[in-house]
Amino acid sequence: MLKQWSMTNSSTMLTPREAARLIGISYPTIKQWILAGKLKTSRTPGGHHRVSEASLKSFLAGDKQKPAAESRERYRRVSGRNQLAGKVISVRIEGLLAEVVLAIGDVRMTAIITSNAVRELQLKKGDTAAALVKSTDVMIERLDDLS
Repeated sequence: MLKQWSMTNSSTMLTPREAARLIGISYPTIKQWILAGKLKTSRTPGGHHRVSEASLKSFLAGDKQKPAAESRERYRRVSGRNQLAGKVISVRIEGLLAEVVLAIGDVRMTAIITSNAVRELQLKKGDTAAALVKSTDVMIERLDDLS
């Protein structure tokens, strides 16, 4: 059930896009949740959906209970949303560039990144990492702690 928009609740209301960013999901996903009734909204006089910050607390609280590698907390720190977690199966450095191959389930994903990035991340075979896919680029994010 949709509530009518009022100026009294405007300070705690977010657009669907802002709400999606806050909880680390895609805009299409939050729109599906709204249309399916999974997430309650209010409507502006122009008919636009608004999401209260309070209604997102349960999503954020549940996410904090998950292990770091499964939590969407890291999604809120990086702009790319297409993140595929896996294990590093090989790292090959040649000059300025490095080839990093991740095993993501039965799939192997290769990223060509700078050799400096590999050194800074201290990536090696067996590490947990994520491929961040943005258009034609693949970035690597280290998921486990440096030890």
